[in-house]
Amino acid sequence: MRIGSWSFGRGEVRAKAGLAILPAIAVAGFLTWAMLPELSDAEDQPAPASAVTTGSVQNAIWSDSATATAPARSADPALPAPAAPAPEIAAPETTAPGKSPLDGLRILSQSWRRGGLGSKALVTLTLRNRNEYAVRDIEIACAFARRDGSHLTNRKRVIGDTIGMRSRKTYAGVLVGFVNVNANKAKCSLVTASRI
Repeated sequence: MRIGSWSFGRGEVRAKAGLAILPAIAVAGFLTWAMLPELSDAEDQPAPASAVTTGSVQNAIWSDSATATAPARSADPALPAPAAPAPEIAAPETTAPGKSPLDGLRILSQSWRRGGLGSKALVTLTLRNRNEYAVRDIEIACAFARRDGSHLTNRKRVIGDTIGMRSRKTYAGVLVGFVNVNANKAKCSLVTASRI
């Protein structure tokens, strides 16, 4: 019995000694951290005024020496040698931007109906391409509204088919997406198209 009580008593002393040391370790760690040197932000500070003035004088000297046939060396050996003037680059020719494929693409007629137990919108469109080139990947956006005209939702769809130059094509029952059950009106418009 005496051995057991002696060992338990000694364990409590060790625990109390350990708890007394923890605050001392924390204070020593904080003081060490506080004494560490801070990083320098000399790069973020603006240059002194004298350096700016010297730089502008040097630039004036360099520009004068660039116009001379032989570039003169600076009196100060620590300064870099003046740079040769940059060759003249011709301005690129400006071309008029090409017409967008949407300029010649129109929706001639459109209608819609419900499908899929009344939750899906199926749109029938007739598209006309008046461009001198074929178009494909035509993206349409359809806005759905209530009977009174208040907006409900928007849906987008990409038609991956190709419409030849100066032709028209009808797409029947194109699935645009799920719509609100209160939608009664739809208005589709063209968003983008790719030129072939």
